[in-house]
Amino acid sequence: MAHLVEHEFELFVGVDWSGAKGPRQPGLSVFAASPGNSVPERIFPPDGRYWSRLAILDYLRFQAAKKRVLAGIDFAFAYPVSDGDGSLCGYFPGYPHSPETAHDLWTLIDRLNADRPDLYGGGIWDHPQLGAYYNAPGGRRGTAFASRRRLAEQVAREVRSPSPTFNCVGPAGVGTGSLAGMRALHQLSSFAHIWPFDDPDTESRPLHLVEIFPSYYFALAGIKPVNGAHGERENINRALACFGSDSVSADFKANGPDHDEADALISAAALRWFSAQSDFWSVPADARAEGWIFGVKSVTP
Repeated sequence: MAHLVEHEFELFVGVDWSGAKGPRQPGLSVFAASPGNSVPERIFPPDGRYWSRLAILDYLRFQAAKKRVLAGIDFAFAYPVSDGDGSLCGYFPGYPHSPETAHDLWTLIDRLNADRPDLYGGGIWDHPQLGAYYNAPGGRRGTAFASRRRLAEQVAREVRSPSPTFNCVGPAGVGTGSLAGMRALHQLSSFAHIWPFDDPDTESRPLHLVEIFPSYYFALAGIKPVNGAHGERENINRALACFGSDSVSADFKANGPDHDEADALISAAALRWFSAQSDFWSVPADARAEGWIFGVKSVTP
């Protein structure tokens, strides 16, 4: 896989994502950084108080029409394909029609939720076979649900452990956001280079998408993102300094139900920082199916 370096990108966009129902979500947040050291800037939604998922996709398309964009979005781009012993079992073990590639997975998720507006992905919980793989809201813990972990998550937990991708319950449950996110990836798949799934021949596309994990970036800076600590201005500046960025102003306040703007802000700075280092673009072979969290250094060449 070719290594992309910082000077190839003209904008770094951090998106804090949400999978909740509804056209606009207070938990959606967007910050963007230019090359250099300047502090990332808050990007306001074009219409209304809150962002919608579809408006974020439009924003990314608009920016990529003018410049080369590296955007990181906070959800799991795919599911595990192996068990703990290393044996391959696919995204949905035991399901005879389990998708073979990430693009097939995104297509499936989008198709099963085609009647759900705003990229909502929870319709899959009602599927007679696939619903069994999820821990879904309303006490619907599927019989096939298991705490499977992607290789990137196994490596990341030395610093900060992500939630299992099939868990769609609780504040740390990444599953609902990932379902909406996979629908977004399907929508952008012909326009963007989606790392690390896509072949090098798509690297000329102006929009590049990577998976991010904001809590991991705060943890790298020695900050435990619990009880709102990551939303405190001194901790935000401490994390920004870790990623070579200038500080926020004295009157900065991280808005959002869980200080979501702090996550988007630090992610934009982290994207800019990591993208300049070739080591972070090198990932193991399994990442072509499972995905990889950008900024987590692979232990395998």
